[in-house]
Amino acid sequence: MTKKDFNQNAKFEQELINTFEPKFNFSEKPLNRINSKQNNNAHEILNKAEQLSVLKKRINSIENCNLKSNSKNLILGDGNVNSPIMLIGEAPGKEEDEAGLAFKGDVGELLKKMLLAIKIKIESTYISYSINYRPPEDRKPTSQEIKRYSTFLKEHISIINPKILVLMGSTAMEAVTGTNNRISNERGNWKEIILKDRTYPIMITFSPSYLIRFPENKKHSWDDLKKIRKKIQDLNIKI
Repeated sequence: MTKKDFNQNAKFEQELINTFEPKFNFSEKPLNRINSKQNNNAHEILNKAEQLSVLKKRINSIENCNLKSNSKNLILGDGNVNSPIMLIGEAPGKEEDEAGLAFKGDVGELLKKMLLAIKIKIESTYISYSINYRPPEDRKPTSQEIKRYSTFLKEHISIINPKILVLMGSTAMEAVTGTNNRISNERGNWKEIILKDRTYPIMITFSPSYLIRFPENKKHSWDDLKKIRKKIQDLNIKI
C-alpha cells in the first residue's frame, strides 16, 4: 500500500467514525427541554384523569335520581382530555348505555362524518354529555334534571379546559347557557360563557340524533361546522 492509499483509507475511516459518533453539547445547567415538556404533558393528563375520576364518583353518588336508576352505565366522556375542542351532546341513548361509551351507532357515525368534513378526527376531540345517564325511553330530560346535572357539566368543562365548546342540541344549550329558547334561534352564532374566570367561545348547533330524524337541517349544521373550522384557524388551534 502506498502512502497516498494509506492516507485516503485513514481519511475514509475517520469520516465513517464521525458519521456514527454522537456529538454532545455540554452546559453548566443541562436541560432536556423535550423531555421536560413531555413530562409536563404527562402530568397534566394524569391530573385531569384524577379530577375526572373524582367527578365521576360525585355523579355516581347521586341519590333519588330516576335517570340513574333506569340506566346501566354512567357515561362521563371519551377522547383526548387535552383536546382544544370539547363537544357536548344531550344524553346517552340505548347503544351508549349498553356500551358504556359516548356516541355509538348511527349517531356516532354521523358525528364522525361531520367532523371529518372539516378535517377533524373524532379521536382528537373530547366528547361528553349534558346528562350522564340515559333518560327512560330516550325522552328529553326535564329542566329540573338538566339543572341538577349542569353543576357537574360545568365542572367537567373546567377540568378539560378546551379552547372551543360545541353544544349539540337544546339540552346541551340549556345546561351550559341556561337558555331554553328554540335552538333554531340560537344556533350558528358564536357566544361566550365564563366559568371559573375562564372565557370559552361557544357554538350551538343541532345534535346528530336530531339530524338523523330531520336530515333537512343538515345544511344548517354544515354552516355551523364551517364557522367552527374558521374559528379554529383564527385562533391558530392545532388539532
